[in-house]
Amino acid sequence: MNDASPIVRKGRKFDQVLEGARAVFMVDGFEGASVDDIAKQAGVSKATLYSYFPDKRLLFMEVANLECARQSQDAVDNIDMSAPPRDVLCQAGRHFLRFLTSKFGQQVFRICVAESDRFPEIGRAFYKSGPERMRAEMREYFTASVARGELKIDDLTLAADQFGELCKADIWPRLMFGVISSVSDEDIERVVEGAVETFLARYGV
Repeated sequence: MNDASPIVRKGRKFDQVLEGARAVFMVDGFEGASVDDIAKQAGVSKATLYSYFPDKRLLFMEVANLECARQSQDAVDNIDMSAPPRDVLCQAGRHFLRFLTSKFGQQVFRICVAESDRFPEIGRAFYKSGPERMRAEMREYFTASVARGELKIDDLTLAADQFGELCKADIWPRLMFGVISSVSDEDIERVVEGAVETFLARYGV
């Protein structure tokens, strides 16, 4: 696929292509996924795939945006937002950090950074489907929790951003700079527990 145009065209088999691409990307990652494998998995010709996505990065980011939305909805569906703040924050933190530190999550971030100059819309689209959506959902939860007298927060947006950053402490920078190559469940649990303790020390009642 070439770099000439960051235009995505939709058609009758668009969703079919995305499903096939998701299946391949989730197993092989961006670099390991071939156009041939994606077309085969999707049950379409390479010409059809190219007609929708002239660049593999655009296909990957479309899949990434949908996956972020799916992960976000999964968190909403499976976290009891009426539970005590410690329980809600621990569950949300684990969900967020597991996706962020997954092979797929890391590749999404690296592609956004690498292509930000040429295709800034890629990064903007991912931010809207990922970080911005998480911020909105955490704001909504904080609003309800403050109303119940469980938390004391003046700036809900800042608090949402702070919680996300706390959940990345230690692990994320070392992962991005290649100091470590993987993250264990124990690492995630340690960082999330620390994030929640710090957050509640600031905003708990």
